Amino acid sequence: MSDSSSESLRRTPLHALHLECGGKMTAFAGYHMPLHYRDGIIKEHLHTRESAGLFDASHMGQMTVRGDGDLASAAAVLEKLMPADFLSLTAGMQRYALLTNSQGGILDDLMAQRLGARFMLVVNAARKRHDFERLRGAFESGGGTVEWLERALLALQGPAAGAVLAGVVDDTNLDDFKFMQAREISVAGVDCIVSRSGYSGEDGFELSVANADAAALARRLLEDSRVQLAGLGARDSLRLEAGLCLHGSDITVATTPVEAGLNWAVAKARRPGGARAGGYPGAEIIAAQLPANTARLRVGLLPAGRAPVRAGAELLCASTAAAVGVVTSGAFSPTLRRPVAMGYVAREYADAGTMYTVVRGKRIEVAAAKLPFVAHRYHR
Repeated sequence: MSDSSSESLRRTPLHALHLECGGKMTAFAGYHMPLHYRDGIIKEHLHTRESAGLFDASHMGQMTVRGDGDLASAAAVLEKLMPADFLSLTAGMQRYALLTNSQGGILDDLMAQRLGARFMLVVNAARKRHDFERLRGAFESGGGTVEWLERALLALQGPAAGAVLAGVVDDTNLDDFKFMQAREISVAGVDCIVSRSGYSGEDGFELSVANADAAALARRLLEDSRVQLAGLGARDSLRLEAGLCLHGSDITVATTPVEAGLNWAVAKARRPGGARAGGYPGAEIIAAQLPANTARLRVGLLPAGRAPVRAGAELLCASTAAAVGVVTSGAFSPTLRRPVAMGYVAREYADAGTMYTVVRGKRIEVAAAKLPFVAHRYHR
Protein backbone atom coordinates (compact mmCIF):
# COMPACT_ATOMS: atom_id res chain seq x y z
CA MET A 1 0.00 0.00 0.00
CA SER A 2 1.40 3.40 -0.95
CA ASP A 3 1.72 6.20 1.56
CA SER A 4 -0.87 8.27 -0.30
CA SER A 5 -3.47 5.47 -0.14
CA SER A 6 -2.97 5.07 3.61
CA GLU A 7 -3.28 8.74 4.52
CA SER A 8 -7.07 8.59 4.90
CA LEU A 9 -6.96 5.47 7.06
CA ARG A 10 -7.17 5.66 10.82
CA ARG A 11 -4.31 4.38 12.94
CA THR A 12 -4.55 2.50 16.21
CA PRO A 13 -2.38 3.42 19.23
CA LEU A 14 -0.12 0.46 18.31
CA HIS A 15 0.62 1.71 14.78
CA ALA A 16 4.26 2.61 15.51
CA LEU A 17 4.80 -0.78 17.16
CA HIS A 18 3.40 -2.56 14.11
CA LEU A 19 5.85 -0.77 11.81
CA GLU A 20 8.76 -1.31 14.20
CA CYS A 21 8.05 -5.06 14.24
CA GLY A 22 7.85 -5.36 10.46
CA GLY A 23 4.09 -5.34 10.12
CA LYS A 24 2.78 -5.77 6.58
CA MET A 25 0.07 -3.13 6.72
CA THR A 26 -3.23 -3.20 4.87
CA ALA A 27 -6.55 -1.34 4.80
CA PHE A 28 -9.25 -2.93 6.94
CA ALA A 29 -12.54 -1.36 8.04
CA GLY A 30 -11.11 2.14 7.56
CA TYR A 31 -7.93 1.41 9.53
CA HIS A 32 -4.28 0.81 8.68
CA MET A 33 -3.86 -2.65 10.21
CA PRO A 34 -1.17 -5.37 10.22
CA LEU A 35 -1.96 -8.32 7.97
CA HIS A 36 1.09 -10.15 9.31
CA TYR A 37 4.64 -9.54 10.56
CA ARG A 38 8.08 -10.80 9.47
CA ASP A 39 7.45 -14.49 10.22
CA GLY A 40 4.25 -14.64 8.19
CA ILE A 41 0.68 -15.79 8.75
CA ILE A 42 1.31 -19.52 9.14
CA LYS A 43 3.93 -19.11 11.86
CA GLU A 44 1.78 -16.56 13.71
CA HIS A 45 -1.19 -18.92 13.49
CA LEU A 46 0.73 -21.94 14.79
CA HIS A 47 2.40 -19.93 17.55
CA THR A 48 -1.02 -18.82 18.79
CA ARG A 49 -2.23 -22.43 18.82
CA GLU A 50 0.91 -23.53 20.69
CA SER A 51 1.69 -20.57 22.98
CA ALA A 52 0.28 -17.00 22.85
CA GLY A 53 -0.42 -14.52 20.09
CA LEU A 54 -1.01 -10.81 20.72
CA PHE A 55 -3.49 -9.13 18.38
CA ASP A 56 -4.37 -5.47 17.98
CA ALA A 57 -8.17 -5.25 18.02
CA SER A 58 -8.30 -1.50 18.63
CA HIS A 59 -10.29 -0.96 15.43
CA MET A 60 -13.28 -2.59 17.13
CA GLY A 61 -15.97 -0.34 18.58
CA GLN A 62 -16.47 0.00 22.33
CA MET A 63 -19.37 1.70 24.08
CA THR A 64 -20.94 1.92 27.52
CA VAL A 65 -24.66 1.71 28.27
CA ARG A 66 -26.13 2.97 31.56
CA GLY A 67 -29.69 2.82 32.82
CA ASP A 68 -32.06 5.48 34.12
CA GLY A 69 -31.97 4.78 37.86
CA ASP A 70 -31.18 1.08 37.49
CA LEU A 71 -29.70 -1.12 34.80
CA ALA A 72 -32.99 -2.94 34.21
CA SER A 73 -34.28 0.06 32.25
CA ALA A 74 -31.27 -0.12 29.92
CA ALA A 75 -31.64 -3.90 29.60
CA ALA A 76 -35.23 -3.41 28.45
CA VAL A 77 -34.12 -1.07 25.66
CA LEU A 78 -31.32 -3.40 24.53
CA GLU A 79 -33.79 -6.27 24.39
CA LYS A 80 -35.86 -4.27 21.91
CA LEU A 81 -32.89 -4.48 19.54
CA MET A 82 -31.50 -7.98 20.18
CA PRO A 83 -32.81 -11.47 21.04
CA ALA A 84 -30.38 -11.73 23.98
CA ASP A 85 -31.27 -11.85 27.68
CA PHE A 86 -29.76 -8.70 29.14
CA LEU A 87 -31.97 -8.62 32.22
CA SER A 88 -30.41 -11.75 33.71
CA LEU A 89 -26.82 -10.88 32.80
CA THR A 90 -25.04 -10.74 36.14
CA ALA A 91 -22.14 -8.49 37.09
CA GLY A 92 -18.81 -9.82 35.88
CA MET A 93 -20.28 -11.83 32.99
CA GLN A 94 -20.45 -11.28 29.25
CA ARG A 95 -22.71 -12.60 26.53
CA TYR A 96 -22.67 -12.92 22.74
CA ALA A 97 -25.51 -10.96 21.13
CA LEU A 98 -26.95 -10.18 17.70
CA LEU A 99 -28.43 -6.95 16.38
CA THR A 100 -31.24 -7.93 14.02
CA ASN A 101 -33.40 -6.17 11.43
CA SER A 102 -37.11 -6.50 10.67
CA GLN A 103 -36.43 -9.48 8.35
CA GLY A 104 -34.48 -11.32 11.03
CA GLY A 105 -31.18 -10.53 9.33
CA ILE A 106 -28.02 -9.98 11.36
CA LEU A 107 -26.96 -6.33 11.36
CA ASP A 108 -23.99 -7.12 13.59
CA ASP A 109 -22.74 -9.51 16.23
CA LEU A 110 -21.18 -8.25 19.44
CA MET A 111 -20.01 -9.02 22.96
CA ALA A 112 -21.95 -7.50 25.88
CA GLN A 113 -20.42 -7.29 29.36
CA ARG A 114 -22.07 -6.39 32.64
CA LEU A 115 -19.65 -4.32 34.71
CA GLY A 116 -21.30 -3.24 37.94
CA ALA A 117 -24.01 -0.72 37.08
CA ARG A 118 -23.29 -0.54 33.36
CA PHE A 119 -23.08 -2.63 30.21
CA MET A 120 -20.08 -2.50 27.92
CA LEU A 121 -20.51 -3.48 24.28
CA VAL A 122 -17.74 -4.46 21.86
CA VAL A 123 -18.87 -4.36 18.23
CA ASN A 124 -17.33 -4.97 14.82
CA ALA A 125 -15.16 -2.28 13.29
CA ALA A 126 -17.02 -1.96 10.01
CA ARG A 127 -20.38 -1.63 11.78
CA LYS A 128 -19.51 0.38 14.87
CA ARG A 129 -20.82 3.77 13.76
CA HIS A 130 -24.03 2.21 12.48
CA ASP A 131 -24.45 0.29 15.74
CA PHE A 132 -23.86 3.38 17.84
CA GLU A 133 -26.44 5.41 15.95
CA ARG A 134 -28.95 2.56 16.23
CA LEU A 135 -28.39 2.33 19.97
CA ARG A 136 -28.48 6.07 20.48
CA GLY A 137 -31.77 6.26 18.60
CA ALA A 138 -33.24 3.51 20.76
CA PHE A 139 -32.36 5.39 23.94
CA GLU A 140 -33.62 8.79 22.78
CA SER A 141 -37.01 8.19 24.42
CA GLY A 142 -35.46 7.13 27.74
CA GLY A 143 -34.31 4.04 29.56
CA GLY A 144 -30.68 5.04 29.71
CA THR A 145 -27.76 6.47 27.76
CA VAL A 146 -25.09 5.12 25.43
CA GLU A 147 -21.57 6.57 25.39
CA TRP A 148 -18.88 6.03 22.76
CA LEU A 149 -15.50 4.99 24.17
CA GLU A 150 -12.19 5.81 22.51
CA ARG A 151 -10.12 2.95 23.90
CA ALA A 152 -7.61 0.46 22.58
CA LEU A 153 -8.27 -3.27 22.63
CA LEU A 154 -5.62 -6.00 22.81
CA ALA A 155 -6.35 -9.71 22.43
CA LEU A 156 -3.97 -12.18 24.05
CA GLN A 157 -4.84 -15.61 22.69
CA GLY A 158 -3.46 -19.12 23.10
CA PRO A 159 -2.86 -21.87 25.68
CA ALA A 160 -0.16 -19.83 27.42
CA ALA A 161 -2.31 -16.69 27.67
CA GLY A 162 -3.41 -17.37 31.26
CA ALA A 163 0.14 -17.97 32.48
CA VAL A 164 1.42 -14.88 30.69
CA LEU A 165 -1.26 -12.64 32.14
CA ALA A 166 -0.83 -14.13 35.61
CA GLY A 167 2.72 -12.82 35.59
CA VAL A 168 1.66 -9.20 35.13
CA VAL A 169 -1.65 -8.82 36.96
CA ASP A 170 -1.90 -7.37 40.45
CA ASP A 171 -3.52 -9.50 43.17
CA THR A 172 -5.85 -11.42 40.85
CA ASN A 173 -6.47 -15.18 40.85
CA LEU A 174 -6.87 -16.03 37.19
CA ASP A 175 -7.83 -19.64 37.96
CA ASP A 176 -11.19 -18.28 39.14
CA PHE A 177 -11.49 -16.14 36.00
CA LYS A 178 -13.56 -18.31 33.67
CA PHE A 179 -14.64 -18.24 30.04
CA MET A 180 -17.16 -15.44 29.32
CA GLN A 181 -16.37 -13.51 32.47
CA ALA A 182 -15.19 -9.89 32.62
CA ARG A 183 -13.38 -7.85 35.28
CA GLU A 184 -11.84 -4.46 35.86
CA ILE A 185 -8.29 -5.21 36.97
CA SER A 186 -4.78 -3.77 36.89
CA VAL A 187 -2.46 -5.35 34.32
CA ALA A 188 1.21 -4.39 34.63
CA GLY A 189 0.09 -1.39 36.65
CA VAL A 190 -2.43 -0.27 34.01
CA ASP A 191 -6.19 -0.16 34.63
CA CYS A 192 -7.93 -2.48 32.17
CA ILE A 193 -11.32 -4.01 31.47
CA VAL A 194 -10.48 -7.65 30.84
CA SER A 195 -12.75 -10.35 29.44
CA ARG A 196 -11.90 -14.03 28.97
CA SER A 197 -13.07 -15.45 25.67
CA GLY A 198 -11.43 -15.73 22.30
CA TYR A 199 -12.02 -15.35 18.57
CA SER A 200 -9.28 -17.93 18.01
CA GLY A 201 -11.06 -20.82 19.74
CA GLU A 202 -8.21 -20.90 22.24
CA ASP A 203 -8.19 -19.66 25.81
CA GLY A 204 -7.57 -15.96 25.80
CA PHE A 205 -8.21 -12.47 27.08
CA GLU A 206 -9.37 -9.19 25.62
CA LEU A 207 -7.86 -6.14 27.34
CA SER A 208 -9.62 -2.81 26.91
CA VAL A 209 -7.17 -0.08 27.86
CA ALA A 210 -6.82 3.69 27.57
CA ASN A 211 -5.24 4.69 24.26
CA ALA A 212 -2.33 6.37 26.03
CA ASP A 213 -1.41 3.13 27.84
CA ALA A 214 -1.89 0.66 25.00
CA ALA A 215 1.57 0.62 23.42
CA ALA A 216 3.39 0.33 26.75
CA LEU A 217 1.10 -2.52 27.82
CA ALA A 218 1.65 -4.35 24.53
CA ARG A 219 5.42 -3.99 24.88
CA ARG A 220 5.24 -5.29 28.43
CA LEU A 221 3.35 -8.39 27.29
CA LEU A 222 5.83 -8.94 24.47
CA GLU A 223 8.67 -9.09 26.99
CA ASP A 224 7.44 -12.61 27.73
CA SER A 225 9.09 -14.99 25.25
CA ARG A 226 5.84 -16.93 24.95
CA VAL A 227 4.11 -13.96 23.31
CA GLN A 228 4.41 -12.97 19.65
CA LEU A 229 2.52 -10.40 17.63
CA ALA A 230 -0.05 -11.76 15.19
CA GLY A 231 -2.00 -9.95 12.48
CA LEU A 232 -5.33 -10.06 10.70
CA GLY A 233 -4.31 -13.01 8.54
CA ALA A 234 -3.77 -15.34 11.50
CA ARG A 235 -6.85 -13.95 13.22
CA ASP A 236 -8.94 -14.99 10.22
CA SER A 237 -7.44 -18.47 9.79
CA LEU A 238 -7.73 -19.19 13.53
CA ARG A 239 -11.39 -18.19 13.72
CA LEU A 240 -12.18 -20.22 10.59
CA GLU A 241 -10.64 -23.34 12.12
CA ALA A 242 -12.72 -22.62 15.24
CA GLY A 243 -15.89 -22.38 13.14
CA LEU A 244 -16.57 -18.79 14.20
CA CYS A 245 -18.41 -16.32 11.99
CA LEU A 246 -17.08 -13.16 10.40
CA HIS A 247 -19.74 -10.49 9.97
CA GLY A 248 -20.00 -9.38 6.38
CA SER A 249 -18.98 -12.84 5.18
CA ASP A 250 -20.55 -15.70 7.13
CA ILE A 251 -23.31 -13.63 8.71
CA THR A 252 -24.93 -10.62 7.06
CA VAL A 253 -28.21 -8.73 6.91
CA ALA A 254 -29.32 -11.49 4.51
CA THR A 255 -28.80 -14.34 7.02
CA THR A 256 -30.85 -15.12 10.12
CA PRO A 257 -29.48 -16.53 13.39
CA VAL A 258 -31.13 -19.89 12.68
CA GLU A 259 -29.67 -20.18 9.19
CA ALA A 260 -26.27 -19.32 10.65
CA GLY A 261 -26.52 -22.01 13.33
CA LEU A 262 -26.56 -19.36 16.05
CA ASN A 263 -29.82 -20.49 17.68
CA TRP A 264 -28.06 -20.38 21.07
CA ALA A 265 -27.77 -16.60 20.71
CA VAL A 266 -31.58 -16.40 20.84
CA ALA A 267 -32.10 -16.57 24.60
CA LYS A 268 -34.64 -18.95 26.12
CA ALA A 269 -36.47 -16.01 27.70
CA ARG A 270 -36.90 -14.40 24.28
CA ARG A 271 -38.24 -17.45 22.46
CA PRO A 272 -41.93 -18.36 22.09
CA GLY A 273 -43.24 -19.23 25.55
CA GLY A 274 -40.34 -17.42 27.25
CA ALA A 275 -40.70 -14.80 29.97
CA ARG A 276 -40.06 -11.95 27.50
CA ALA A 277 -40.70 -13.61 24.17
CA GLY A 278 -40.20 -11.58 21.00
CA GLY A 279 -40.18 -7.81 21.04
CA TYR A 280 -37.02 -7.44 18.93
CA PRO A 281 -36.71 -6.80 15.16
CA GLY A 282 -37.53 -9.87 13.09
CA ALA A 283 -38.77 -11.82 16.12
CA GLU A 284 -41.70 -13.47 14.31
CA ILE A 285 -39.53 -14.61 11.42
CA ILE A 286 -36.83 -16.02 13.71
CA ALA A 287 -39.39 -17.70 15.99
CA ALA A 288 -40.96 -19.45 12.99
CA GLN A 289 -37.55 -20.80 11.97
CA LEU A 290 -36.64 -22.27 15.36
CA PRO A 291 -35.20 -24.78 15.95
CA ALA A 292 -34.06 -25.43 12.35
CA ASN A 293 -36.94 -24.67 9.99
CA THR A 294 -34.89 -23.05 7.23
CA ALA A 295 -34.17 -23.87 3.61
CA ARG A 296 -30.42 -23.50 4.12
CA LEU A 297 -27.90 -23.87 6.91
CA ARG A 298 -24.32 -22.80 7.62
CA VAL A 299 -21.96 -25.79 7.65
CA GLY A 300 -18.30 -26.63 7.61
CA LEU A 301 -16.87 -27.65 4.25
CA LEU A 302 -13.92 -29.91 3.42
CA PRO A 303 -12.62 -29.47 -0.14
CA ALA A 304 -10.64 -32.36 -1.61
CA GLY A 305 -7.00 -31.81 -2.48
CA ARG A 306 -4.73 -28.98 -1.37
CA ALA A 307 -6.20 -25.93 -3.07
CA PRO A 308 -8.19 -23.54 -0.84
CA VAL A 309 -11.74 -22.74 -1.93
CA ARG A 310 -12.43 -19.07 -1.36
CA ALA A 311 -15.50 -17.05 -0.43
CA GLY A 312 -18.00 -16.69 -3.24
CA ALA A 313 -17.38 -20.11 -4.78
CA GLU A 314 -20.63 -21.74 -5.87
CA LEU A 315 -21.41 -25.23 -4.57
CA LEU A 316 -23.04 -27.62 -7.03
CA CYS A 317 -24.80 -30.98 -6.66
CA ALA A 318 -22.41 -33.76 -7.67
CA SER A 319 -25.05 -35.61 -9.72
CA THR A 320 -27.17 -32.82 -11.27
CA ALA A 321 -24.83 -29.80 -11.21
CA ALA A 322 -27.67 -27.77 -9.68
CA ALA A 323 -26.58 -24.91 -7.42
CA VAL A 324 -27.00 -25.98 -3.78
CA GLY A 325 -24.91 -23.48 -1.83
CA VAL A 326 -22.10 -20.96 -1.60
CA VAL A 327 -18.80 -20.67 0.26
CA THR A 328 -18.58 -17.69 2.64
CA SER A 329 -15.09 -18.27 4.13
CA GLY A 330 -12.26 -20.48 2.95
CA ALA A 331 -8.54 -20.89 3.56
CA PHE A 332 -5.75 -23.39 4.02
CA SER A 333 -5.70 -24.61 7.63
CA PRO A 334 -2.17 -24.41 9.11
CA THR A 335 -3.22 -26.68 11.98
CA LEU A 336 -4.84 -29.41 9.88
CA ARG A 337 -2.60 -28.86 6.85
CA ARG A 338 -5.51 -28.96 4.46
CA PRO A 339 -8.09 -26.55 3.02
CA VAL A 340 -11.21 -25.82 5.08
CA ALA A 341 -14.21 -23.61 4.45
CA MET A 342 -17.64 -22.56 5.67
CA GLY A 343 -20.75 -21.74 3.75
CA TYR A 344 -24.49 -22.11 3.32
CA VAL A 345 -26.02 -25.18 1.70
CA ALA A 346 -29.53 -26.46 1.09
CA ARG A 347 -30.57 -28.24 4.26
CA GLU A 348 -30.66 -31.68 2.61
CA TYR A 349 -26.93 -31.29 1.95
CA ALA A 350 -26.04 -30.09 5.46
CA ASP A 351 -25.30 -33.49 6.99
CA ALA A 352 -23.76 -35.60 4.26
CA GLY A 353 -24.22 -33.78 0.98
CA THR A 354 -21.94 -34.57 -1.95
CA MET A 355 -21.02 -31.36 -3.74
CA TYR A 356 -18.36 -29.83 -5.90
CA THR A 357 -17.09 -26.44 -6.93
CA VAL A 358 -14.90 -25.20 -9.76
CA VAL A 359 -11.61 -23.39 -9.09
CA ARG A 360 -9.69 -22.06 -12.11
CA GLY A 361 -11.51 -24.49 -14.35
CA LYS A 362 -10.84 -27.52 -12.15
CA ARG A 363 -13.62 -29.49 -10.45
CA ILE A 364 -13.03 -29.92 -6.70
CA GLU A 365 -15.18 -32.26 -4.62
CA VAL A 366 -16.52 -30.72 -1.41
CA ALA A 367 -18.01 -32.54 1.61
CA ALA A 368 -20.13 -31.05 4.37
CA ALA A 369 -18.48 -31.23 7.82
CA LYS A 370 -19.35 -30.46 11.40
CA LEU A 371 -17.90 -27.35 13.05
CA PRO A 372 -15.50 -26.53 14.57
CA PHE A 373 -12.62 -27.98 12.57
CA VAL A 374 -10.31 -27.51 15.59
CA ALA A 375 -11.80 -28.09 19.05
CA HIS A 376 -12.27 -25.07 21.30
CA ARG A 377 -10.03 -24.91 24.36
CA TYR A 378 -11.70 -22.23 26.46
CA HIS A 379 -11.06 -22.01 30.22
CA ARG A 380 -14.46 -23.07 31.54
